[in-house]
Amino acid sequence: MTMLSPFINKRLDGVIWRMEIDSLSDTIFLETRTDDRQVAFTSVNLNTGETNFENHTTAERWLTGIEAAYDGLLLLHNYQSENTPVHKGISAIDNAAQIIWSNYTYGFDHLTVNGPVVFNTQVQPKKLFLIDIKTGTMLRTYNPPIDVEIDNYIRFPQTTTPAQLNGPLTSDSYGNVAQYLHYNKFRIVSLHTLNNGQLQQRLFINDETATVYEDLLNTGIQKMQPESFILYKNLVIYIKNKSNLIVTPL
Repeated sequence: MTMLSPFINKRLDGVIWRMEIDSLSDTIFLETRTDDRQVAFTSVNLNTGETNFENHTTAERWLTGIEAAYDGLLLLHNYQSENTPVHKGISAIDNAAQIIWSNYTYGFDHLTVNGPVVFNTQVQPKKLFLIDIKTGTMLRTYNPPIDVEIDNYIRFPQTTTPAQLNGPLTSDSYGNVAQYLHYNKFRIVSLHTLNNGQLQQRLFINDETATVYEDLLNTGIQKMQPESFILYKNLVIYIKNKSNLIVTPL
């Protein structure tokens, strides 16, 4: 029996607030936030495990975040104010954590196979157009028949009850919610258990005969934690203890 092991185990400063995967370059981007109101960004290559940049900060300490990622570039947005979730502007960051362009009148709409679709926030009614991710310049009007949404190759787990899952830990599970996903001969499962009165969240991977991987995701938590992992291509990706990025290949 071959046991699985993490390919990437990276601890970051602060809480991992958001992840975004660029399926063209197989790069994962992470947004972290700290108690002293500092937001930072990290880029990791999912093929090599190498870090492109880590804990990169911007001139705006707090009111900025990840918008999207495409072709190796990270798109960031600002917020109109601290009291509104409305996004403002777009900046593009390369793998050297350098801003290669910014446009403060753009609003992001969605990603397509041909690049990002945006709109000018100063023009009404809203008109969508395709931009060049490398320069931020407008290429043409958005054309739905050819500008189809890009496949991100991400699969999310399904929700069931522990009683419907046969395998380790299911008899000791707590609550009536479990998450699972099948990939080839593997089944990935996440559920909650109680240890000395403390609620824990665990993840394990079974092959056709036995458990080949297990990890404790969170302990001492106050409530059930949803969406504990994702599958990107053949990689199980999850956050451990709020600050650790774990990537395990199947």
